[in-house]
Amino acid sequence: MKQSMTFIPTLREVPADAEVKSHQLMLRAGFTRQNTSGVYSYLPLAHKVLKKIEQIVREEMNNAGASELLMPALQQAELWQESGRWYSYGPELMRLKDRHNREFALGATHEEMITSLVRDEIKSYKRLPLSLYQIQTKFRDEKRPRFGVLRGREFIMKDAYSFHATHESLDEVYVKMFTAYQNIFSRCGLDFRAVIADSGAMGGTDTHEFMVLSDIGEDTIAYSDTSQYAANIEMAPVNATYEKSTEEQKELVKIETPDQKTIEEISTFLNVSKESCIKSVLFNVDDKFVLVLVRGDHEVNDIKVKNLFGASVVDLATAEETIKALNCVPGFIGPINVSEDVEVVADHAISSVVNGVCGANQAQYHFQGVNIERDAKITRFADLRFIQEGDKSPDGEGTIRFAKGIEVGHVFKLGTRYSESMNATFLDENGRTQPMIMGCYGIGVSRTLAAIIEQHHDENGIVWPGSVAPFQIHVIPVNIKNDSQKDLAEKLYTQFTQNGYEVLFDDRAERVGVKFADSDLIGLPVRVTVGKRADEGIVEVKIRKTGESFEVSVDELHEKMKQILGN
Repeated sequence: MKQSMTFIPTLREVPADAEVKSHQLMLRAGFTRQNTSGVYSYLPLAHKVLKKIEQIVREEMNNAGASELLMPALQQAELWQESGRWYSYGPELMRLKDRHNREFALGATHEEMITSLVRDEIKSYKRLPLSLYQIQTKFRDEKRPRFGVLRGREFIMKDAYSFHATHESLDEVYVKMFTAYQNIFSRCGLDFRAVIADSGAMGGTDTHEFMVLSDIGEDTIAYSDTSQYAANIEMAPVNATYEKSTEEQKELVKIETPDQKTIEEISTFLNVSKESCIKSVLFNVDDKFVLVLVRGDHEVNDIKVKNLFGASVVDLATAEETIKALNCVPGFIGPINVSEDVEVVADHAISSVVNGVCGANQAQYHFQGVNIERDAKITRFADLRFIQEGDKSPDGEGTIRFAKGIEVGHVFKLGTRYSESMNATFLDENGRTQPMIMGCYGIGVSRTLAAIIEQHHDENGIVWPGSVAPFQIHVIPVNIKNDSQKDLAEKLYTQFTQNGYEVLFDDRAERVGVKFADSDLIGLPVRVTVGKRADEGIVEVKIRKTGESFEVSVDELHEKMKQILGN
């Protein structure tokens, strides 16, 4: 491709509203342009990268036994109402009406659509298992689009779905998909981790997220420093044991603590450790109030609270709800003398607190000398806190460390969550009607593009892995007006193309400094510069990743490219 014939609008300055490197570089290198908040056009270079990522995805999905199809982005509300998600998915679902006042949604995901398709066609266990996938644009009305295409309102996604007669069959396909994902992200040149995850609004169990390690990641990964264990911080169980003090229990005393609301404030005010303080957090769990207790140096994990109760919705209680439930403003609430309408549950660490401190359910007051088993009615103890750095790894090997990650893929075992609600059934080998067992497997294709840039860049621009680079070779004549340089550059461009390489030929009448700056910014694996030694048949080759450069005769150039790029 001749550079004068394509559309690569590079920028010299970093756009003011671009916070992260991938967003900055995709704008500066002419890969994307923003149309409105969270919505982007993918220009020719980005489009080529997306197609290469998609091809890798297709190859690995096909190898895993999945077949490609394409479903509509416009989905009728009735399907979402059947599954119950029309009412529970939230404001991220883009809803609209047609001229006949019928309700639709722009597809944020396609569980309902694929389930309706398969239930109408598959009636026997003999047609199962079946795996289907698509690569398509999705829509989610993000409250705060940010980081360019990493969190947009319109994005490209690969979503796959599998249907099974048995859980053993689902397990087999899940492993195949898991392996396919490992292959996909490895082939894209990414440093990633597969981590235990929460299924969220999707439903189901046994899920893994594929996280690209990055300091700008919005998710925290808890991983062992000596084993392969890794989990989203929301899902990592705590296997800590807590030693209970042998200190003699003291009398419960109410004391005045004016304006001391936080654990930090109360521990300083009373000169006690955070570990001896009891943090009380009120939640609305499926319209029922639940008071959750954790130690003062720990944080409540709302996902664990949700899983403990098998709840659909878990929200922090508002100030008004707190007053209604506990007759007290936030900052002074506690588990003592709580109404029977409020269930009290506690993290395991609370059982080791002796003579602790907690809110007195009266503004400006706390209790001292708190001993939970004596002074409060706890329904049950459970693992309800976030794991912390330094905790033992849940697999018993090593210590937990934290890293940030960008989620690029997610695999779920959905079970019968959708097939039961939407009546997707089959006849088993005994002629009995059974709900189909489902799996779901998603990859953020446009997100993967940005994640690659986050891991592969330097101070001068993008450094593309060869597998997904928009072109392999950048041919640059120093002076396009010099006939020797121009002729040799065009000859090399033709030869490289005929030999099967993807070549970008900078035939623009620009200064060589501009050409080199753009070349580094775009980040193709190899640059071939045709300069003052063109008459001698000598060119300069530069490898973008290492910065190494050397002169090569034209006669040896083809073999050199084979060494650098492969056949």
